[in-house]
Amino acid sequence: METNPLEKEFLEMIAAQQRTVFKVCYIYAKDQDDLNDLFQEVVLNLWKSFPRYRGDSKLSTWVYRIAMNTCITFLRRSNTRPQTIPLTLDVASQLAEEESRAGQLKELYRLINQLGKLERALILLWLEERSYQEMADILGISKANVAVKLNRTKEKLKQMSNS
Repeated sequence: METNPLEKEFLEMIAAQQRTVFKVCYIYAKDQDDLNDLFQEVVLNLWKSFPRYRGDSKLSTWVYRIAMNTCITFLRRSNTRPQTIPLTLDVASQLAEEESRAGQLKELYRLINQLGKLERALILLWLEERSYQEMADILGISKANVAVKLNRTKEKLKQMSNS
């Protein structure tokens, strides 16, 4: 079966951005089922939006924005969710193989999950070593606001890990 050029380009983009999408979904998921649902929703929204991507921002910034907005919207929905078909791609096992310190990561994510939505997004972007300007562009806030909120969030995480 031959794919058209747009589909091929999209599949290549998903392959390159898969870990990013997974990490965003992991931050917002309550369990494995949520993780799978979120990942599928993000990929679907990326597919719907892909033809309109103009390249005004970096591809990774665009993917982050769609992934975060999708996850936040997903959480706001009531428990009535549409029937979905699971992806055959087991992203969790692929990432688990690469992570040597799974216990520490799990604890970090547990603490991050206790943060507010904006705090979670900031920490995720910081862990991805994004610049303050990239964070500001993705989250739609000023660079100065990123710095202040990020410092407060890191302090909050330190306090939470000490208790």
